[in-house]
Amino acid sequence: MPDNKNNDVINDILNQLDNEKKKTEAESANLIEKAEEKAEEKVQEAVQKPAAPRPVVSHKVSPLQRETAAPRQRVSHSEEKPAEDAPMRPAQKPSMGDAVPVRNSAAIKRNSVHHKKKKKKRRSRLPGVLILTVSIFAVSICLSMVIIAFGRDMLGIGKSETTKLIIVPEGATTEQISEMLHDEGIINSPKCFQMFTKLRKKADIYLPGEHFVSPNMAYETIIDTLTNEEKKESKEAVNITFPEAINIFQAAQLLEENGVCKASDFLFSFNSGGFGYRFESELPTTPNASKFADARMEGYLFPDTYTFTKDMEPDQVCQKIYFNFDQKMTDERLAKMKQLGLTLDQLIIMASIVQQEAPNREDMNHVAGVFWNRLEKPEETAGKLQSDPTKNYAYDVIRPRLAVANKEMLDAYDTYVCVGLPPGAICNPGLDAIDAVLEKMPTEDFYFIANIYTQETFFSKTYEEHAMKTAQVKADEQQYELEEAERKEQEELAAIAEEQNG
Repeated sequence: MPDNKNNDVINDILNQLDNEKKKTEAESANLIEKAEEKAEEKVQEAVQKPAAPRPVVSHKVSPLQRETAAPRQRVSHSEEKPAEDAPMRPAQKPSMGDAVPVRNSAAIKRNSVHHKKKKKKRRSRLPGVLILTVSIFAVSICLSMVIIAFGRDMLGIGKSETTKLIIVPEGATTEQISEMLHDEGIINSPKCFQMFTKLRKKADIYLPGEHFVSPNMAYETIIDTLTNEEKKESKEAVNITFPEAINIFQAAQLLEENGVCKASDFLFSFNSGGFGYRFESELPTTPNASKFADARMEGYLFPDTYTFTKDMEPDQVCQKIYFNFDQKMTDERLAKMKQLGLTLDQLIIMASIVQQEAPNREDMNHVAGVFWNRLEKPEETAGKLQSDPTKNYAYDVIRPRLAVANKEMLDAYDTYVCVGLPPGAICNPGLDAIDAVLEKMPTEDFYFIANIYTQETFFSKTYEEHAMKTAQVKADEQQYELEEAERKEQEELAAIAEEQNG
């Protein structure tokens, strides 16, 4: 009987051990699956590759092991033999090391490390391939854009048709010509132009002088224009001299009378401007509202002798005049102008009045000094220049060309009415008048009067002195007119007597 009881107890213990082992195996399986999921993201590759065989652990216990296991259990917990009726202590839970073979765990780790390395290699290659592909595409696109841009510039595609005046110096090189064309906005790349000339394999000799080219010309056409004589029928050259103190309406009439271009076309183009010359940047962006629009650029037609051709384009005529004025307004003159606190418009307006008032450079310096005094010391003349030529321009030049009467504009030009400078020039001054204003001659005089017949100018400090000189000048002019009338009468009588005697 006691043997049967012992056998039952042993069987119970063995059953409990079996149950515990099954639980341990289930937990081990879960841990292994989680480890495999983390180490191997691609399940299909893990499935295709056979896993290392696990060592088979038999959970069955032989009768001999059952007989020997129980005493070991009992001996390990107590040296005394338990009583037959004493309840058996549950068996200890086997450790994880007993449930999972060491060899199987190491294999899993090796697999995990191997797959991680392969995955890392794949990831490290992918960004490099993408960067290389993107770089190739970017370089290709940039090269294509550069080639297209150079091609369009070389052929003059999509560029302005406006002609530009190019003055080629004697012995100019291709490098100088390319820089000049680039500065004038004709070409976009001097290097591309130089490379194009080298590919032509011709010794280009550029003709000195004036040439008109436009941005929409191809490189080949530009080179032919600058190196070859015009093959088309040459037009008749026309030399026109614009004297000092001429106004733009008189100049336009001269151009039309000589067959260069229509006066109205010239006035429109000349007043529009926008040819890109340096002095144009010094002009006000918003013109004075009282300024006569048809004479917006009055004062900027530099008096000189010009060579034009018959039926010339108005904008080409204007560019030649603009170019000449731009050359005359040197850096030194512009610097001096700014030192005196003048704008270019103010300089030209004041010079135009001086030009009309004085016959020579010496008198111009003195007249300019008087006008400086009237502007800077307004207490003497109430800030008014009181110049007759300004009133004459208002009523003889502007008023006949007004579509609608405008008293405010006429008063703005009449310096007997307005204070300070008028809104625009009254003629086109020469360098003597411009330099006279820039010299700003020191003087104590506030008044002057000129004898129109003798070309003498008399200056005064006070109005009383000025009034006396004015009366004397008027008397001298009247005497001169009487003498001239008597002389003409005597000449006519002499001519009649000679006819009668003959």
